[in-house]
Amino acid sequence: MQITTLFWDLGGVLLSNGWDREQRSRAVEHFGLNAEDFEDRHREIVTTLETGRTSLDVYLHATVFSEPRSFSPAQFRDFMLSQSQPFEESLQVLAELSRGGRYTMATVNNESHELNAYRIGRFRLHRHFRAFFCSAFLGVTKPDPSIYRIALEVLQRAPGEVLFIDDRLQNLEPARALGMQTLHYRGEDGGVVLRQRLTASGVAV
Repeated sequence: MQITTLFWDLGGVLLSNGWDREQRSRAVEHFGLNAEDFEDRHREIVTTLETGRTSLDVYLHATVFSEPRSFSPAQFRDFMLSQSQPFEESLQVLAELSRGGRYTMATVNNESHELNAYRIGRFRLHRHFRAFFCSAFLGVTKPDPSIYRIALEVLQRAPGEVLFIDDRLQNLEPARALGMQTLHYRGEDGGVVLRQRLTASGVAV
């Protein structure tokens, strides 16, 4: 079946991860937090954050500001957002595909509502994507098959005409089980690799 639609992960593919272990470690060092305590608190609440059942303000209170700090929630939030960096070569390939207009493109990613909205605006992703299937909007995270089914149903696509691009194999497996084509790619691999793998998957770049 010919590919008509591309589903893209954001963190690790087009942008750096937004709030993964690496970014949290930087925050721990920058603000002098107790790493073990912070990670314990993070694990307790992160699922509700990424499924839209709690806000970033509530998350910050639970993980960082349950005790007095020498810095403000606004300062911590600004640091969080500053960790998002573009993979320029990946974004260039995305822009070329977008300009070509041949494929319907959407994101399928796990992020908090606030972080996802920031990244869409900061990197002007609305120029390229028809829809944003974020876990915080849908109430379900990858690799739960439900998030892929929702994206397919909303866009009215058959699984076989969709190529899903993600940097984590565990997120590709359920998409493949549903009949979608998949592509394993990390933003650090660079634009040449992305073009080669897209071409090998039948996408005209």
